[in-house]
Amino acid sequence: MKIRNILSLGLLAFIIISCQEKYTPATYNQGINITPKPQELIRNEGQYALDHSTVFVIEENEELKQVADFFALKLKRSTGLELKVQKEAADNNFISLQLEPIHSEEGYTLDASNQGVTIKASSPKGIFYGLSTLMQLLPAEVESETLVQNMDWTLPAVSIKDKPRFSWRGFHLDVCRHFISLEEVKKHIDILSIFKINKFHWHLTEDQGWRIEIKKYPKLTSVGATRTEADGSTHEGFYTQEEIKEVVAYAAARYIDVIPEIEMPGHALAALSAYPELSCNEGTYTPRIIWGVETDVFCAGKDEVFTFLEDVIEEIIPLFPYEYYHMGGDESPKDRWETCPRCQARIKKEGLHDEHELQSYFMSRMENVLMQHDKKMIGWDEILEGGISDSANVMSWRGEEGGIAAANAGNDVVMAPGAWMYLDKYEGDYKIDPVTIGGFLPIKKVYNYEPIPADIDSSKAHHVLGAQTTLWSEYIYQEELSEYRMYPRALALAELTWTAKEQKDYKDFEQRLNNQMVRLDGHDVNYYIPLPEGPTSQVAFIDSAVLAFSTPRPVARMVYTLDGSEPKLSSPVYTEPLVFESDVTVKIASVLPQGKMSKSRAIKVEKQTLAPALGTKPVRPGLIAKTAYGKFLSTEDLEGVAQWSEKSLDSLSQANSTLYWGFVIDEERFRAEIIEGYIDIPEDGVYFFSSNQDQVWIDDVLVVDNDGFVKRFSQNDGSKALAKGLHKLKVIYLNNVFRGWASDWNTVEVQIRKSTQEDFRTVASDMLFRDSKNNLLTSNQ
Repeated sequence: MKIRNILSLGLLAFIIISCQEKYTPATYNQGINITPKPQELIRNEGQYALDHSTVFVIEENEELKQVADFFALKLKRSTGLELKVQKEAADNNFISLQLEPIHSEEGYTLDASNQGVTIKASSPKGIFYGLSTLMQLLPAEVESETLVQNMDWTLPAVSIKDKPRFSWRGFHLDVCRHFISLEEVKKHIDILSIFKINKFHWHLTEDQGWRIEIKKYPKLTSVGATRTEADGSTHEGFYTQEEIKEVVAYAAARYIDVIPEIEMPGHALAALSAYPELSCNEGTYTPRIIWGVETDVFCAGKDEVFTFLEDVIEEIIPLFPYEYYHMGGDESPKDRWETCPRCQARIKKEGLHDEHELQSYFMSRMENVLMQHDKKMIGWDEILEGGISDSANVMSWRGEEGGIAAANAGNDVVMAPGAWMYLDKYEGDYKIDPVTIGGFLPIKKVYNYEPIPADIDSSKAHHVLGAQTTLWSEYIYQEELSEYRMYPRALALAELTWTAKEQKDYKDFEQRLNNQMVRLDGHDVNYYIPLPEGPTSQVAFIDSAVLAFSTPRPVARMVYTLDGSEPKLSSPVYTEPLVFESDVTVKIASVLPQGKMSKSRAIKVEKQTLAPALGTKPVRPGLIAKTAYGKFLSTEDLEGVAQWSEKSLDSLSQANSTLYWGFVIDEERFRAEIIEGYIDIPEDGVYFFSSNQDQVWIDDVLVVDNDGFVKRFSQNDGSKALAKGLHKLKVIYLNNVFRGWASDWNTVEVQIRKSTQEDFRTVASDMLFRDSKNNLLTSNQ
């Protein structure tokens, strides 16, 4: 009896523990989170669970078997289940893949019940997309590259009818400004295939580097793939033809077409560096080490240029089996053509009106080469400027106008307007996010883009093939930054190109992102997490400081510390503005619903007294600048410099006269400017300073320090409590090239705002003074 009671108590304890341990899906796995959203979905009663006896049932079709094997392997990695692929029908516990005519080549139907899942499509591609949807019905952890324990691999009973809105759902990756490794390229392909993206536009040649092996012209990679940066380091990399084949095959297994881009006639400096005889001037060239547009282009007057490009195309045709080839055509200055006798002779011989028509002639010749191989040319919207053939395809990037004009003229177009589709723009506060080209592109703006503008005639709307996001790599200094810029904004592109316009709902999409982030975690993606925004990294105050934080997109919470330690999930939660009356360092981070944290921000909060003004002092308008010529990449390089010249300035901006750099950088013009004087503060208070110069000092205190940073969109603003009146000012400006950015492109200026003001304003010349006794215009010191 006693033993029976003990057994009964043990059983009861087991039942209680079992009930307590009953699997409850994480919040982000609740509901249906398919992205892109299907066209039709009906939720039915019940659910289906995968287990070790689940089988794929397919008909006799080798490509279909490859698709089934692909997903069986994916499922094995995360679930540990080894799903058999068989031809024999099963009564239950099956995933049946059936080929039969339905509404579109890429469309599919999916029916899931308690017995199993049936996916039907007219092609293996459609089956692939149906299985991609099945994966998204499972918990997000199914995308893990390693085994996930203690997970119920169940999916809801549903009926889905789905097909894409557009046939072109693309992403563009520039691997020229900064090389992207083969493994990273494949990683992007892996991720984007999850979301039914089907075009990979591979930007392979540029002024800054040629990235594809051409065996007939080996110097394209031995010379054109390597550039020596301004600091003496080298940047290099290219893909062999075998690696190209590997990527193309890898993408094909995921039903992604790879579209190569060979830039012409502009963006050709890397090629001209290898073969200068292809230029108009036949000078000595090196791959461009700064960003921007290069003046030297392929010479349109030389037949050997066309022979060269035809040879290049002949070599890449076997590598890329798809119909579209991108031939560039953008940002091609006409300066060299205007003065080139051969180009002018070509214009006359062909009866062309001007250099724009010469570019059209150039592009038409290359299109004819492609057509001989049954390929279609696509080019950036500049190809419209001198007229294009009826068969050319346009990628509209400068806005929508090019796409509108092309579609209304009967040409097929891909919409990629920079304002909506260029992912090298900021997604958050430019004072916090890693430096990039500029502009602001939140994910909501990407999502809400409509690829068929109202100005396209309804009868011509079918000429819009789709849309494409574009990532340029000038500021991708580490390749994981390509992930930071692309995701999750690329998911917005996936939905806007797949899902019917009337089915789109941004709030719903934003909610589904919580689930999709976990899928990205499974691939170790360095995606953008909204950071706590608001205060700058250094905040001075007199009586008290109030720090208010927000995020540009909702997060689960923000957590912070006040002791200098890194925040944890268990750290205090930010709920209202923080108020301080003494020095403190705040560290704060965002937390996503799955518990993943952003990097932390550190804000140094300093209690200060008003720094006294200099009092009555004989001054006159202007500043004094000391100049030393040389190659200075850091302010530390100025130590020990003996030779300085001195001059007076009426304003800060007089310290710099912007040069036209071209492809040659005249290092004799490199210099350092130390600009000194006084700034007149209009009233007592705490003032914030910002500048794209290397350093700004106020009263011998360093308030802005951009040493070691690209001199764009300063992230190192500082503040200081200042009394009304004159205060010492020193600005250090280094004229150099750092990480592709020429500081000579910056206007020398300092921005200022009072703590009670929201916007910075430029320090005007009427706020700047120098000692009245110094009448020096130019002398040696």
